[in-house]
Amino acid sequence: MTINNGNSGILYIVATPIGNLEDITLRALRILKEVSLVAAEDTRRTRKLLNAYEISTPLISLHEHNEKEKSSVIIAKIMSGMSVAYVTDAGTPCISDPGYHLVKLAQAENVRVIPVPGVSAVITALSASGFPADNFLFCGFLPAKENKRIKFLNELQEETRTVVFYESPVRCLAALQDMYDVLGDREIVIARELTKMFEEIKYGKISNFLNSSAPAKTKGEFTIIVQGKEKEPVALTAEEIEDKLLQLWDNKKMSVRDAVAEIVQQTGLSKKKVYDLAVKLRP
Repeated sequence: MTINNGNSGILYIVATPIGNLEDITLRALRILKEVSLVAAEDTRRTRKLLNAYEISTPLISLHEHNEKEKSSVIIAKIMSGMSVAYVTDAGTPCISDPGYHLVKLAQAENVRVIPVPGVSAVITALSASGFPADNFLFCGFLPAKENKRIKFLNELQEETRTVVFYESPVRCLAALQDMYDVLGDREIVIARELTKMFEEIKYGKISNFLNSSAPAKTKGEFTIIVQGKEKEPVALTAEEIEDKLLQLWDNKKMSVRDAVAEIVQQTGLSKKKVYDLAVKLRP
């Protein structure tokens, strides 16, 4: 936890719209107006956002190519008493975007860091995916080179959680082919131009998209959501399930609900079946 020393300003990490300007929050607008300086990944794109809401706060650039040197400059300004908001081109800073070095340096200098939450493409796409999102794996952009991409995907073969990637239109088709070869013909969702006029969210198996040239020809960054590997149920007798429940209750002091969830997660068995047995053992 960062602690403001009383003399320095504050670093705000501000989420901005990923397309539709109406998605910015009232709090974000207030902060962008009140701070002394807005640090931006691309000052030209951020100026369009500020102009749309008649905000005249001065801008300074901070992007992936100058982040380390500019972070020191910005933190020095904050320590002199200025409050600064950092924004990236779209969405939440530091989520597959610059900002990491700036936040780390702020923490090292005991500068208070306040997040101002808002839109993120990964969360936006997940909400409309129809896949489990209570526990998912976000991997950012896949490696650009084919051999590294295949190696990376091989490490995800046994992953049972929903997996989310970002991908460019140039590499989308090649990435889908590698997913098909490594992970099999899984259910996926491909989202592009989220919140914009030409928003697309398409559902189907990987093979459905390989048979279509559309993903490779369209513009806009893609969010690709892949179904996790389905677990094959473990064959257990009622007595074996009851033994596992008793072990979890006695050794780990779990509640009925948590014990049932643990066994379902481990075995892939029906939740109702395990729960019914649990209730019989411990009403």
